[in-house]
Amino acid sequence: MRTALIDPAADRKPGWSRRRFVKALGATVVVAGTGALGYRIHDTAALSSGHGEAYDPWRHWRETPGLLGAVAAAVLAASPHNTQPWLFGIRADAVDVYVDPTRDTGTVDPFHRERHVGLGCAIENLVLACRARGLLPDVTLLPDGPSGARIAEVAVHDGPPVADPRYDAIGDRHTNRGPFEDRLIGLDTVTGLVDRTGTGDVEVRWIVDPEPRAALGGLLVDAAAALCADEQQSRDNFAWFRNDDEIQRHRDGLTLGGQGFGPLELAAAKVLPASSRTEGDQFWLDRTRTVHTATAAAYGVITTRTPDDRATQLTAGRLLERVHLTATSRGIALHHMNQITERMDREGATGFGPRFAALLPVGETPLLTFRVGYPVREAAPSPRRSAAQVLR
Repeated sequence: MRTALIDPAADRKPGWSRRRFVKALGATVVVAGTGALGYRIHDTAALSSGHGEAYDPWRHWRETPGLLGAVAAAVLAASPHNTQPWLFGIRADAVDVYVDPTRDTGTVDPFHRERHVGLGCAIENLVLACRARGLLPDVTLLPDGPSGARIAEVAVHDGPPVADPRYDAIGDRHTNRGPFEDRLIGLDTVTGLVDRTGTGDVEVRWIVDPEPRAALGGLLVDAAAALCADEQQSRDNFAWFRNDDEIQRHRDGLTLGGQGFGPLELAAAKVLPASSRTEGDQFWLDRTRTVHTATAAAYGVITTRTPDDRATQLTAGRLLERVHLTATSRGIALHHMNQITERMDREGATGFGPRFAALLPVGETPLLTFRVGYPVREAAPSPRRSAAQVLR
């Protein structure tokens, strides 16, 4: 994430309150994000995050019954760059899951691995929401084969409602890009976040000890630098950042409010002049070094021996969503950090692949990476398309 910093003296000038300062600035722009994010301020109401119709799905996801209600929970799943790459078809006794091909991050995800992980996350939320509504699900991945239109079929039949703390956590699960507390998190704690039921060879490898944790942190910083130096990847990142007008129109992407700022830092960031995309890249790199990797209590890496298999990628997404929901229910923050695998897909066998492999069991390939820890502050929600907007 990235932004410029305001001159602290500006708030201390006689006669200038923060409110008056913001009103005097009028419509200004700030850049922030994992790439660069233009954020235009029109009035002081924009200084708070999570308002407007783009955030309504977080407030109303429990209210709708039946399969449409299950889809309302599915749209709150994690996805790469908050692209929300899903569409759903509802039948009398099933939900079909499809790719939305317009939701593409280009060179950041050239083989669509991250896209399918995001679809797997949505499938997991869909399953949990069906069970909570007394609709017992039967999931078939790729029911029409690897080249078929349907990514999954979730058939249901009536049964008793099934309570699950992961379902209850769906509305509170957000990616936390802010600092984590200087507090250790043990291997027993993080392994307790994992439910590998039905995941085959998809594993979660935890990196907790100081030396390998520092090595992976350095690798994440180097990968961020390489991504920023790759102009096309930088531009493809930038395409998914939304300013305030775009948030309500698109209801997707990454926003300034979701970058982990404290309240005063966020208010200041929203009224500052814009920086360029390259300046934003540099700020994200600095933030990766000084906040993200510096405060990570542990890293999780989801691995497999079949990284190119679509069913494996969907299964990895289901496992990732389980971990994130369980972590949320236990007060543990999670931040998705996939710049290493994004560079690996861009570069092929050279560069980051061998360095990452040295930290993992022989023969296992990383699909995605995340950091965990106890958060300094709660994460803000991201904008979402409603269930009605993603029906096919």
